[in-house]
Amino acid sequence: MKTSRRARRIQRHYRRMHRPGGLNLVSLMDIFTILVFFLMVNSSDVKVMQNTAEVPLPESTATNDAVESMMVQVIGQSILVQGREVARLDSIETGDRTIGGLADELAWVRERRGEVPDQGHEVTIMAGRSTDYRLLRKIMQTCIDEEFRQVRLAVESAREVSSG
Repeated sequence: MKTSRRARRIQRHYRRMHRPGGLNLVSLMDIFTILVFFLMVNSSDVKVMQNTAEVPLPESTATNDAVESMMVQVIGQSILVQGREVARLDSIETGDRTIGGLADELAWVRERRGEVPDQGHEVTIMAGRSTDYRLLRKIMQTCIDEEFRQVRLAVESAREVSSG
């Protein structure tokens, strides 16, 4: 038997209105994703600098927290900026006031960062206890010449030793 237009319209309306409800999970997943990233970023108040076992740092009794900044490391015969080798110690001449490869890398980083703040950019130097002071002075001078005037030296915090 043939149904009328009105009957078909009523059936369509009935089927559409009496379907089981759907659950939209997209916005819920967005909220949980943001929550996960927020918890990962704010999970720790401790500032830990990436250190390799090859650089035995001097100890310090300072109570200030570490500040994250660009890292210059002296490991073996290499000078690294953010983990990338920019100079070799055997290629540094004794009469030079600055280190060429390090100066080039710092100039490139400075150009990418744009405007230099009044107090200069921040840099942290990580060198071992046995690093020659003249080399350390050349690294610091190179940083200062390239507008990285907030120079920090990475150290290990002194551990409390309980007696008794």
